[in-house]
Amino acid sequence: MSEFRPPRRLRLSRAIAAAQAPVLLPQGRRLRRETPRLPDAPLPWEGRVEGGGDREGRDDPGGASRTLHLLVIGDSTAAGVGVDHADLGLGGRLAEALAARTGRPVHWRAAGRNGATARDLVRQYLTPALHGPTDLVFLTVGANDALALRSARAFRRDIRRILERIFAAHPETALLMSSLPAFFRFPLLPEPLRRSLYRHSQALEREARLLIGAAPRAHVSPPPPPYTEGFFASDDFHPSAIGYKDWADFAVEDAWSVGFGRLLDDH
Repeated sequence: MSEFRPPRRLRLSRAIAAAQAPVLLPQGRRLRRETPRLPDAPLPWEGRVEGGGDREGRDDPGGASRTLHLLVIGDSTAAGVGVDHADLGLGGRLAEALAARTGRPVHWRAAGRNGATARDLVRQYLTPALHGPTDLVFLTVGANDALALRSARAFRRDIRRILERIFAAHPETALLMSSLPAFFRFPLLPEPLRRSLYRHSQALEREARLLIGAAPRAHVSPPPPPYTEGFFASDDFHPSAIGYKDWADFAVEDAWSVGFGRLLDDH
């Protein structure tokens, strides 16, 4: 996969944020201090949804024919922050949407950590997560890279490594990546932090889209529609059970609208 060097205008978001650091850093510290820290969803982060969307326990009973194996890997959203049961988080909701769309049972599992960046996934979580059958990977990462003002170059490098390792371990898998959060729609965030984070997150997202757009078995979701009432959990930052369902339904609907579902036909 060839290295892409972005034009200068795509690197300006970090410079603008750095120039605003005297304002942004105190806002960020106050936000971390005053925002409730919600826990991860309780373990286990895995489950099974029968074809048509009916949940059954978390164990896959020996490989039912045509079961889809879904791996969700990423940050706090992979960890189910914002809900009190993993089935109601991103992994469970994606499994429901996939089972409803395909009519096939879906065994799902999740890996990652609240606060994880793309670099954290590469260094700590990706290799063990790729053990076992994996037909579809859903990657949710980048929000913490934006919050940490990581450079577009570093983010591009880590996304490239994630792609290389996933497809080296599972050449026939398919990969979906979420778009980064629409920070400008987060009522919790004050200005100018809100706009600065959104601007930088979009610079990072462009890098991911360039890399994943060149991979034949991968797709990035488009920017999300306006968040619905009840989308956010009690911290006004992470999704609620409603938010995770909206997100999962949107991602699967978009993927199938562009023909992504055919990549799973042979699994």
